[in-house]
Amino acid sequence: MTRNDMLDPLKTQSYNYALPQELIAKSPVSPPDSAKLLVYERASKKITHAIFKNILDFIPKNTNIYLNDTKVIKARIFGKKSTGGKIELLFNKALENNIHLVMIKGKVKISSILYFSNNLNAKVLSINLDGSKEVIFFENEKINNTLNFLELNDILEKIGHVPLPPYIQREDKKSDEVDYQSLFAKNIGAVASPTASLHFTKELLKTMQENFNTYYLTLHIGAGTFKPIDKEDILKHQIHSEYFNLPKISEASLKEAKNESRKIMAVGTTVTRVLEYYKRTSKTSGTCDLFLHPNSTPKLVDFLLTNFHLPKSTLIMLVSSFIGLEETLKIYESAISNKYRFYSYGDAMLIL
Repeated sequence: MTRNDMLDPLKTQSYNYALPQELIAKSPVSPPDSAKLLVYERASKKITHAIFKNILDFIPKNTNIYLNDTKVIKARIFGKKSTGGKIELLFNKALENNIHLVMIKGKVKISSILYFSNNLNAKVLSINLDGSKEVIFFENEKINNTLNFLELNDILEKIGHVPLPPYIQREDKKSDEVDYQSLFAKNIGAVASPTASLHFTKELLKTMQENFNTYYLTLHIGAGTFKPIDKEDILKHQIHSEYFNLPKISEASLKEAKNESRKIMAVGTTVTRVLEYYKRTSKTSGTCDLFLHPNSTPKLVDFLLTNFHLPKSTLIMLVSSFIGLEETLKIYESAISNKYRFYSYGDAMLIL
């Protein structure tokens, strides 16, 4: 019996694969468009190995291209407790009433006060079942004068660090402030980068915009994107939710595309989730919690540009929603044997 005979697209373990550690990209290639590009054509199941700077040669001319213009904030800060013990805080997202959802390394209790540089303080209000915490931020001991997200972000820009994914296994550098941000990053709020967009250079982006209808939307990627599935049955996994906004011009373009039989290409899994959530709900803003997998397949997006994702993650399951589990694993095996670089700073894949 081969492994493929045992694969079950609803079982988390089926999405596991062995990746040599040296193929985890610790930094981007330079220039970014010199990254490798694996092109997969669904109709023929053909794999082509190319270079990212040639991506426009593969995209059909009658294609609308959609990108995520979220901007990564300096979400990681280091501080101490009143006892002097060190803690690390990762901002996740703003909630209502100036309450913020965060992850904290280091033991804290409800009502604990945390101290950071630039007179920034935080008070722990609650601890959730998944280990995340809800906190308020304030300055100079003025606990009744809580900071909203924009006020907090101004301070994070001064004292925060780029929230590199844990698998990069190094401290952030000054260069990451540029490398881990897309060229068109505009709307602040993400704690992870829409990494499929990191391969574009100014020249390539300009050429794409000159030759294809290009549109933007926003999804603020949260820390939940890195959360592994810990349930045996993927349908029992509660996927993370993230704020999104689909501008009117982008929504109108989707309707025009349907009328003109144009193809829809999503640059990244985040764009895919927004477009597919819109297709299912007609909502243009709010919270997206759509989980795509082989039993929940795309209804709007035709083509996907993405990177290579963690084993047993919702992201590799999203890729499988386009092409099935077996073909996904076959592509990953090809990428590994051809020494592709994996994850956020790694190489890219285009599904047509």
